[in-house]
Amino acid sequence: MHSFIILIRKNASTILVIVLVAITLTGNLGFIMTPEQSLLLKTGAMNANTDLRYNQEKFDYGFSVKDLKGNTVSLESLKGKVIFINLWATWCGPCRAEMPTIQKLYNEIDHDKIAFVMLSLDKEGDEQKVINYIEKKEFTFPVYTRLSPLPSLLKVPSIPTTFVISKDGYVISQNVGTTNFNTKKFKNFLLEENSR
Repeated sequence: MHSFIILIRKNASTILVIVLVAITLTGNLGFIMTPEQSLLLKTGAMNANTDLRYNQEKFDYGFSVKDLKGNTVSLESLKGKVIFINLWATWCGPCRAEMPTIQKLYNEIDHDKIAFVMLSLDKEGDEQKVINYIEKKEFTFPVYTRLSPLPSLLKVPSIPTTFVISKDGYVISQNVGTTNFNTKKFKNFLLEENSR
């Protein structure tokens, strides 16, 4: 027993990282505060997955969202573009932790070719809360709220969840949990999808 305790003490930081990564990969990191998650993002252990294509499910464009100025936007209008869809909420610590990496990615991507849909799942009536949060953090990516029921694919059990939709309308990537999207590999993944 004594040697087991010594082993744990010597490897405590490694064990902690493994536990945090496991919790993150399951999308259940809500109990850890945003600053800790932000530090974990910097380790590279939470970089966006680009190696495996998702299940190539056809994406349902048949719904509308509302931008922060109250304008209705049909997802049909984004057909033909690669779409980065992030499901998040102001009350979600893991969501808040990854948003700076999404902002950096957004700053470096051609918005005419790749559409960003930062879709808040805050409850109806909390639009001002969403606006205040986005303004306070000075995020410039496009933020939307729900206007109509979401297709079944976007009714996810945990957030943040991010999908990438190909130009021809297939889901080609899904990342669940806090993720670092500001990597060269992920940028190249989006650009390659756009050039197909």
